[in-house]
Amino acid sequence: MPESCFKCPICGRPVAVSDPLLPFCSERCRLLDLGNWASGRYVIAGPPPSEAPPAEDWEAARGAGENESGV
Repeated sequence: MPESCFKCPICGRPVAVSDPLLPFCSERCRLLDLGNWASGRYVIAGPPPSEAPPAEDWEAARGAGENESGV
């Protein structure tokens, strides 16, 4: 595979850097990837919602370094 190509993350076919669908080789693979995100098959790592601090804690932490003018 030439250096100017990537592999499609869905099917592994080569994709040229100049291809407008990059990183996908086809519209089908692009839609399959979108479906994976929509179905929850892909997730971004982070703490589970039950371990996340309450919203009040976020507001207090965010405002801790600010003076009254908000700067």
